[in-house]
Amino acid sequence: MSPLKLPPILLHDLAGTCLAKWVAQLPPDLPSAVLLDASGVVEFDSSALAVLLGLRRVLTQKGSALQVQGMTPRLRELAILYGVMDLLQPA
Repeated sequence: MSPLKLPPILLHDLAGTCLAKWVAQLPPDLPSAVLLDASGVVEFDSSALAVLLGLRRVLTQKGSALQVQGMTPRLRELAILYGVMDLLQPA
């Protein structure tokens, strides 16, 4: 499975669609960890964290884990501020 990628813009009005798209693309035979590349996100709000945590929840229910790589400094700061950095398991 190729890494999932955060879109360049991930604001509140796009969050639900982004998560639904990813969930629909998940194969039935998931690897032990799904990689997500966060390096391309430029414009985002706290909804980006909600999407990542939502994907993590779905993967955990299916017996897989989420590994996030390439977090931008701003996204990392926001995750730390909200106290969810440990949940996102940076790669």
